[in-house]
Amino acid sequence: MNELALKEFLYKVADDQLILGHRNSEWTGFGPLLEEDIAFSSMAQDKVGQSQALYEILHALGEQNPDTVAFMRNANQFHNCILAELPNGEYDFSLIRHFLYDTALAIRFEMLSTSAFKPLAELATKIRGELKYHTLHANTWVKQLGSATPESIQRLQKSLEYALPFALGIFEKSPYEDEIIKSGIFAGEEVLKSQWLRKVEEIIAQTKLQLPDTSSMNPVEGGRVGKHSEHLQPLLDEMSEVFKIDPTAEW
Repeated sequence: MNELALKEFLYKVADDQLILGHRNSEWTGFGPLLEEDIAFSSMAQDKVGQSQALYEILHALGEQNPDTVAFMRNANQFHNCILAELPNGEYDFSLIRHFLYDTALAIRFEMLSTSAFKPLAELATKIRGELKYHTLHANTWVKQLGSATPESIQRLQKSLEYALPFALGIFEKSPYEDEIIKSGIFAGEEVLKSQWLRKVEEIIAQTKLQLPDTSSMNPVEGGRVGKHSEHLQPLLDEMSEVFKIDPTAEW
C-alpha cells in the first residue's frame, strides 16, 4: 500500500470535515430557527470530531499530532475542497452546500466501510450512523423549502446553480488516484461522483427545483493540491488564534 497515497487521501477527507465543521459552527446563535441553530451546531461538532479521528490515524502513520496538523498549517498545506471553505452566506447557500457535500460524504464513508485499510474501514463503519442524520436533515429541508414558496424555491435554485461547480470540486482526483484504487483504499472519485449525482437527482426530482446540467460545467478545483480561495487563510487564523497563544498548554 502506497503510504503517500494513503496520507494524501486521509488529509483531504479530514481537512474537508475540519473546515466545513468550523463553517457550520458559525451558525451557532444565528440560525433562522432555534431548531436549525442546534442542528448546525450538532453537525459541526460531529464533523470536527470526525476530522480528529482521521488525524489520529494520520498520527499513527507518522504525521504530527491532531492539534498541530489542525492549527499549525497554512492554507497552501490544506487539502480540503474549496466548497468547504466558502463563507456561509445566507441560509439558502449553507443548506445547499450541506446537501451537496453531505450527500457525497455519506456515500464516501459507505464505500470506505469496505476499504482495504482496516483502521479507515473501522472508522467509516463507526460514523456512518452520524452521517445518516446529516443527510436526513439536508434532504428534509431541501424537499420542504424547494417546494414551498416562490421565494424559497428561487433562492434555493440560485444557490444550487452557484454551488454546483464548487461541489464538483469535491471529486478532484488525487495525484495518486490509480494507487488508491489499485490498493483497495477507495474505489475512486469517479465512482463516488456517479453515485452522488444519482442521489442528488433523486432528491431534487422531489422538489420544484431544476438541476443544471453538470456535464458541461467546469469544476472549481485546486483545493486538493493547496490552491485555495482567499477565504481559507482568514478562517485558519481565526481557528488557531487560541491554540497559538501557547501550543504546549493543556486546556
